[in-house]
Amino acid sequence: MFLYVDLILILFFSSFFLSESSSVLSSCRLRRQFYLNGIHKPGDVMLGGLFEVHYTSIFPELTFTSEPSKLSCQGFDPPGFRHAMTMAFAIDEINRNSNLLPNVTLGYSLYDNCATLVIGFSAALSLVSGREEQFLLLENCSGTSPVLGIVGDSFSTFSIATSDVIGLFNLPIVSYFATCSCLSDRHRFPSFFRTIPSDAFQVHAMIQILKHFGWTWAGLLISDDDYGHHAAQSFQTELVQSGGGCLAYTEILPWGENTAELWRIVQMMKKSTARVVIVFAHQITMIQLMEEVVRQNVTGLQWMASEAWTTAAVLQTPHLMPYLGGTLGIAIRRGEIPGLRDFLLRTHPDLYDNNNHGNSMVRMFWEHTFQCRFPPPPAGWVESGGAICTGEEVLESVETEFLDVSNLRPEYNIYKAVYALAYALDDMLQCTPGRGPFSGNSCTTLQTMEPWKFLHYLEKVNFTTSFGDQVSFDENGDALPIYDVMNWLWIPDGRTKVQNVGVVKKTTLTGEELTLDEDKIFWNFDSKQPPRSVCSESCPPGTRMARKNGQPVCCFDCVLCSEGKFSNKPDSVECTSCPEDFASSPQRDHCVPKKIEFLSYHEPLGICLTSTSLLGTFICAVVLGIFIHHRSTPVVRANNSELSFLILMSLKLCFLCSLLFIGRPRLWTCQMRHAAFGISFVLCVSCILVKTMVVLAVFKASKPGGGASLKWFGAVQQRGTVLLLTCIQAAICVVWIVSASPLPHKNTQYHSDKIVYECVVGSTVGFAVLLGYIGLLAILSFLLAFLARNLPDNFNEAKLITFSMLIFCAVWVAFVPAYVNSPGKYADAVEVFAILASSFGLLVALFGPKCYIILLRPERNTKKAIMGRATSKS
Repeated sequence: MFLYVDLILILFFSSFFLSESSSVLSSCRLRRQFYLNGIHKPGDVMLGGLFEVHYTSIFPELTFTSEPSKLSCQGFDPPGFRHAMTMAFAIDEINRNSNLLPNVTLGYSLYDNCATLVIGFSAALSLVSGREEQFLLLENCSGTSPVLGIVGDSFSTFSIATSDVIGLFNLPIVSYFATCSCLSDRHRFPSFFRTIPSDAFQVHAMIQILKHFGWTWAGLLISDDDYGHHAAQSFQTELVQSGGGCLAYTEILPWGENTAELWRIVQMMKKSTARVVIVFAHQITMIQLMEEVVRQNVTGLQWMASEAWTTAAVLQTPHLMPYLGGTLGIAIRRGEIPGLRDFLLRTHPDLYDNNNHGNSMVRMFWEHTFQCRFPPPPAGWVESGGAICTGEEVLESVETEFLDVSNLRPEYNIYKAVYALAYALDDMLQCTPGRGPFSGNSCTTLQTMEPWKFLHYLEKVNFTTSFGDQVSFDENGDALPIYDVMNWLWIPDGRTKVQNVGVVKKTTLTGEELTLDEDKIFWNFDSKQPPRSVCSESCPPGTRMARKNGQPVCCFDCVLCSEGKFSNKPDSVECTSCPEDFASSPQRDHCVPKKIEFLSYHEPLGICLTSTSLLGTFICAVVLGIFIHHRSTPVVRANNSELSFLILMSLKLCFLCSLLFIGRPRLWTCQMRHAAFGISFVLCVSCILVKTMVVLAVFKASKPGGGASLKWFGAVQQRGTVLLLTCIQAAICVVWIVSASPLPHKNTQYHSDKIVYECVVGSTVGFAVLLGYIGLLAILSFLLAFLARNLPDNFNEAKLITFSMLIFCAVWVAFVPAYVNSPGKYADAVEVFAILASSFGLLVALFGPKCYIILLRPERNTKKAIMGRATSKS
């Protein structure tokens, strides 16, 4: 395409734009005259216009002598001619307005581009250079252009080529139909303006509609030209940035008859899961595409039309509406132009200058409308057939699209473009000398005006049309964008209607707005509801999207959030971690407070342990009561009854200290539980140790010469030994608590859905020393008792101590691995069980046989019985 444009530029610069001088820098002469289809009206200031009045043209056989003037335009287009006459009407209206451009008459030169770049470019150069055969040059080669500005062209590609050249001279071009976003490049096109929104806004408007209906999976079809390629680029970029969805496919529609390629494209559409198809293409391309769609009978698609074919009547036929019914499209803003139809009705060949075929465009319209021809026909513009035109034909008596002013869209943009040039010129002429915008606060006049100075005023123009729309240009030359949203209504009786169902616009105050009347929209589906067009269904709360490898981001799997995480919105990309004290719900859609776990008084395990602890305390109290009641009996008095009472008291403390391990851990219970447990057991074991030592001392004293050893085991020494051994444990506990105190801790590592309240020991060394000290005393007691196990029966308590210490040591040896491997409250339960088991073991082993004798065998609870057994044994 760009090579073709370059070829055109070279051809025209070499053949037409250059001139021959009859004297050095004195005058210029046109080397060749263009015979263009046009319409002209003189005025003080001239405006140019480029319009598509014919569909196409036939190129001559390419030779080095071929001339663009020999191109033949074919296919007269009444709406295109209406566009040109709308500009004539606007200029006529301005000339009749005494408040706008007083004392200045606007004229115009309007040309037909025949939908062909070479003709449109020729017309643009003719407007810039003029049509005089010869003209004088000023000394500085300066002067005003024959036209103040150009309204046109209708094609983006034509506007690009024209602006590349015309922009060099800063001559303003105001397009009413060129939408390519590339034309917003102010560095490349410094003098280009337009009253139609660029494709960038059209793309943005379409994406807003996609998001409104939740269509995240769509196909994109584009025409093979600047319009299509730039639209595709903008669409893909905007879609990614907005996160509005993905394209299932992007296909370029071929020019001309390419059945194989169209078959492939329609096959792809048919197989794709995308139910929405967006098309940026021209009418002729859509006609070719729809012929293939009908052949393959591809239904169930929701079409979205760009402004190029949204209102195309040629597609709204009973043959195509079963497929295109319900189409949503972006259309140029519809406007009202009062008086336009009356002006069009006054169109007549005699009203326009006939010099140099100045009214050829009108003559061609007349011949097309009434199927006649004027004698003699203009050279190069003959259309065959018909009678001779008399000029007396009545325009109102025929049905023609030319007079249809019910749906003025491009015409409204043309109307605004002409008024923009007029208001800019009016602002320029009203400039007060000394207050102007140029150097030295100067102004400019029509005679001294340079194009760039007029551009300054055009950039600042700001007015409101009679229809209520604001017209101004931004820094890129784009007008405030506004589009109508159209819907193709298919009535079963065969009638069709393109109805307005919304508007999308951008204002200086509210920004971008999309307004849709969904109740009016016709959906061409059995459900009469908008279709679903997604690659993957929406992920519900509680899940996250996991992208499928090698596929667009819109194609994903829904994965349940992992434990401890949640998502409370649909289509979440990631799951959010719950706060530390919360866990995810089973549905993973919100967080719930974690269950708090500790060894409670209210749960069965806690109740059992508490009951056992109280039972042990009660039994100790009962045994203590029995011993107090029978304190004078030999069984109680044997081997220091005071130590027996002290052991019972310490066992009661052991049973009670287990209660500190039950209930919600608090600072004081964490600090007290191990200290109370450690001191209570040391008190108990030290009493047993002293008892064992006394047994050995008494046995040794019973032998000749051993009486001296008893002086070291009197009542005072026994109490002192027990106190000393207990104080050592108390000191260990104090150092432990002061240096690294046990603390309550919320443990979330054991279970993700629970908070385990536990006491951390603070110092493992302290805890190990505490247990080690108890174990040391217990082992020492066991060894001494084991040595005294075969003493006479009157000293047989050594057997009971041996058995009790064996139970005690076995329990605590088993406790250590069980404690280490038990999590949370079960560690506390294991420790309580060890305390209770060892306490019951000591209670039963030490006091069970004695209580049996006291309560059930009182005859054996006598000194004689005890001494008797001892004598017989000895």
